[in-house]
Amino acid sequence: MKQQPGKFWGGWGVLALLALGGTATAQDSVAAPASGGNGIKVGSGRLHPYFDLETRLDSGVGYFAQPAGEAPNPSGLSTNLSGEFAMHFRPGFRLEVPSSKLALNLAGNLDYVLYTGLMTPDSGAASYLAGAADLLARLNPDAPLSLEVSDQFVRSDRTRTAAIGAGVLSLFNEARVRLPWRPGGGAVELTPGAAYAVEFFQPLGATNPVDCTEGVCDPLTADRFDYGNLRFGLEGRWRFLPKTAVVLDTGVDLRSYFNDGSPDATLLRAMMGVAGLVSPRVAVTAKAGWGQNLAATGGGTFIAQLEGTYLFSPTMTFKGGYLRTLEPVAAYGLFTDNRGYGEVRALLGGKLGLHAGGAVDFLGFTGERTDTLISLDAGPEYQFRPWLSGAAGYTLSSRSSSVAGGGLNYTRHEGYVRLSVTY
Repeated sequence: MKQQPGKFWGGWGVLALLALGGTATAQDSVAAPASGGNGIKVGSGRLHPYFDLETRLDSGVGYFAQPAGEAPNPSGLSTNLSGEFAMHFRPGFRLEVPSSKLALNLAGNLDYVLYTGLMTPDSGAASYLAGAADLLARLNPDAPLSLEVSDQFVRSDRTRTAAIGAGVLSLFNEARVRLPWRPGGGAVELTPGAAYAVEFFQPLGATNPVDCTEGVCDPLTADRFDYGNLRFGLEGRWRFLPKTAVVLDTGVDLRSYFNDGSPDATLLRAMMGVAGLVSPRVAVTAKAGWGQNLAATGGGTFIAQLEGTYLFSPTMTFKGGYLRTLEPVAAYGLFTDNRGYGEVRALLGGKLGLHAGGAVDFLGFTGERTDTLISLDAGPEYQFRPWLSGAAGYTLSSRSSSVAGGGLNYTRHEGYVRLSVTY
């Protein structure tokens, strides 16, 4: 299968990372290793450069030319996802500057994903440049009224748009501003905020997957789903007991698409509930509400979240929950997600960390399309030295859809080993 080199997007990805100053915060997009060594002193904080070397055995890199012995296919492509041995070269940094006036958290990395061609000869052309960057700046973080400005940038092959199939590179950026207000003694907290996000798509390959009959599974036309999303929200918390609070979560998303092919949405969501400790070891969050599309296409549904965390010991926690939400999405306008999830984390001997987590998502799109997603992630991580850590693990990603197409129906197994050096 021929591949597009992606040099144009790769160059812009580097420029965007540099323009953002290698940003980062407590977001999942930048998985920087724990700060080790002494770092480089920057004001009252320290800068910690790091380098990750990761090897990954991936069973689902993409659809390539048919191997010898497989039944002929008119497209000339294999009907099965091809596996490959990939290398990740990931330089990055983390900067934390604590301050009672202006606290900064920055992090960023570049990730060159090299498909070695050891398992699938034509896969090397699919190698690409990814990256992530986050910024969080907090003005007067300890004052009754503070200001938070943040930005998140991600370029990867894991898109945030649920309707689109595999084989797509996503360039995502979201800028946010929040105003936490804690009047009086802090029993009441109100946080208005606004955010603007954009996501652009590029095909990872130059041909569409096998059996793809609709545009949502064709990476060659994914750029017609490029979008902008403006969100206004208000979060509230009233601590009426020392360890229990009433919580409020409201917001409206104004979703518009830069190209034709998807209905715009004006999605209002509001949930209210309680969060707190049931016992010294058990914390529970329970919220319920409604989501409604105020645009011409309409649509609304009940939304809710129930989550519990159990502190088995000071070094082991269990978390599980259920989430039902309504989200804007390309091609269909809206989709509902019924998600069950759970995870366990443990720290043994102060150096060996263990984690295991999984989730099942039942997606229902406007119309008749339904998808089921299953994900698993488990593995250990060990701190050999303050500046040297290692990790290994296994991830499973499985998707089945009522819409035909290889990009929407697949099972992907990934095993990885990672070594991280941090100054």
